Amino acid sequence: MSETVVPSLTARSGSAVPLAPAVPATRAVIEIDDIDFTYGASKALHDITLNISERQVTAFIGPSGCGKSTLLRCLNRMNDLVDGARVSAGQIRIDGVNIYDPRVDVIELRKRVGMVFQKSNPFPKSIYENITYGLRIQGEKRKARLDEVVEKCLRSAALWDEVKDRLHDSALGMSGGQQQRLCIARAIAVEPEIILMDEPCSALDPIATAKVEELIHELKKQFTIVIVTHNMQQAARCSDRTAFFYLGKLIEYAETRTIFMNPSNPQTEAYVSGRFG
Repeated sequence: MSETVVPSLTARSGSAVPLAPAVPATRAVIEIDDIDFTYGASKALHDITLNISERQVTAFIGPSGCGKSTLLRCLNRMNDLVDGARVSAGQIRIDGVNIYDPRVDVIELRKRVGMVFQKSNPFPKSIYENITYGLRIQGEKRKARLDEVVEKCLRSAALWDEVKDRLHDSALGMSGGQQQRLCIARAIAVEPEIILMDEPCSALDPIATAKVEELIHELKKQFTIVIVTHNMQQAARCSDRTAFFYLGKLIEYAETRTIFMNPSNPQTEAYVSGRFG
């Protein structure tokens, strides 16, 4: 019997990393058209155009300062909180709606587009209260419903078996990897459509990183996920499509297997092979 060969790349560490198979086309849930973004007088993003597909994982890669986290934060208007930061041209549409239209309710937008940050940030509350926080703000008071959501989200985050006997202990007593998975569980408790992750594994050890990556793979069955990562191996393992940025410009965007095995741009090839960045 012939053995199936899984394509791989040789990453910066020199080890082979398996790549996902080709991905089927799905509808674009996020449409980014000709976006320019500025911090004061400094332009951080230049004419960015790309579509992000539903229920797939899209990775943003590139060297530090290339604009990938800036673009990620544009997708739920987190940059609104930075003085002098603004989208100076173009549109970002989610399900066809321009999210920078003045009529858009930013709070509702952030319910639909959840975010997980680089450093885990559990609230100084119990594990249970962390998960239910968003629901309580929305007015949910039924204990049976809250209990149901807590168990469902912790199971989705592969945490239930680890914490089910200490739900009312402080979340700050969890390990770093557990805290990051708790933050993911908290994000999905309010049932977003999209989850943004800004280098969610950069502070984690390899074992905790592997658990988060497994979680990302499971979550894409329900959610559209956009992840910023500086780790080429992680992008190769986790994502269906990859966008490479350099100096605030989108250099190349394609299926992850194409970006790593047959990029069309020499800059992309140089970056993913470790020759710069």
